[in-house]
Amino acid sequence: MIERLAIAIGFALIGYLAYHLLRRYHIRTTAAASSHDPILNDLKPGVPAIVYFTTPGCVPCVTQQQPALKRLQTELGDKIQVIQIDASENSEVADRWGVFSAPTTFVLDPQWQVRDVNYGVADTPKLIRQLNALRATH
Repeated sequence: MIERLAIAIGFALIGYLAYHLLRRYHIRTTAAASSHDPILNDLKPGVPAIVYFTTPGCVPCVTQQQPALKRLQTELGDKIQVIQIDASENSEVADRWGVFSAPTTFVLDPQWQVRDVNYGVADTPKLIRQLNALRATH
C-alpha cells in the first residue's frame, strides 16, 4: 500500500515538474519573438499588455475569462492593454505564439516581452498578481 502511494506521489511530482519546465520553455521561446509580432503594432508604448487567445466555441472564454479581463480593465484602466485574438480565425498567429488551447493568456511587460502564460482560465486576482510581479522586476 505504501509503495503505491510512493509511486503515485512520484508520478505527481514528475508531472508537476514537467508542466513547469514546459511552461518556462514556452515563455522563453515566445518571448524571443513576441516583441516584434505584428499583432502588437497598435499597443501604446510602455504599458503592459495581455494577449488573450479565444475561440468561438470556448464556453470558459465567454463565461469566465472575458469577464475577468473586463474586471481587470475596469480596475486598472489605461494601465493595461488587452488584445483578444480568435485562434480559429488567426491560426497562424496562434501557431506563432504556441497556443494549443483556449483560453490562453500571455502577460507582457511594458517592453512587450512575454513574462507569464496562463493555460486555461486566469481569474482577475491571478492576472493582477502577475502584473504586480512585473512592477517588482522593473
